[in-house]
Amino acid sequence: MPSAPLLYVCVRPQQGAAAAEYESFRAATHLDAASIAQLDLVRASLPDDVFDRYSGFVVGGSPFNVTDPESSKTDVQRRLEGDLERIARAAADERTTAMFTCYGIGVVTRMLGGEVSRAYPEDTGPVTVELTSDGRADPLFGGLADRFTALTAHKEGAGSVPPGGVLLATNAGCPVQAYRVGERLYATQFHPEPTTTAFTERMAVYRDDGYFAASDYDAIAGRVLTASVTEPARLLRAFAKAFGPAPA
Repeated sequence: MPSAPLLYVCVRPQQGAAAAEYESFRAATHLDAASIAQLDLVRASLPDDVFDRYSGFVVGGSPFNVTDPESSKTDVQRRLEGDLERIARAAADERTTAMFTCYGIGVVTRMLGGEVSRAYPEDTGPVTVELTSDGRADPLFGGLADRFTALTAHKEGAGSVPPGGVLLATNAGCPVQAYRVGERLYATQFHPEPTTTAFTERMAVYRDDGYFAASDYDAIAGRVLTASVTEPARLLRAFAKAFGPAPA
């Protein structure tokens, strides 16, 4: 197990939501602040020495979409997508380890030559995810239940894994819920990090961003809060145990 810390990579413009997301990743991985650092990629570029300083990366979600027209993307979005591709390429080449989530899976899929479209959105809230046979055999996903509940909220997705990807988890609404490339690059469409309470707090930040009708907030939050969401956090703990810093 490496000694360097993991790095949480923030790609959320909303600083309050970003701070809460970092805390969700920290809690889910069971790491202290010294063992999982943070980089706000919205406000700072990826450092040149980043692959020497950290044992691996966890990439959070974002209101950005890979399928946004290029003409509508800000300079910040274009830059951070390029930086995320650097991380993904290094992990695909097994020079580091990374887990990309939600928006990040689109960046990885596009970089690897796959197709991301608006054909596979999922409503905000709990969904059922099912492991594939490869998922059941995977070192990280294999420790999860074959079927579990996860939290999603996204406007884009993929119908098939990109070249080199191994499908690990799926469902009817969005066929690509998780995949692996090589041994050290993972990507999930669902959010593995938040508790149900943290997810409803994030919903409040984005209630006017088109993920759901703002008037439906209370009803959706009620469904989220009554969901049993245990397995996604176990996935992050397995990732941290395999690729994070060794315990002191």
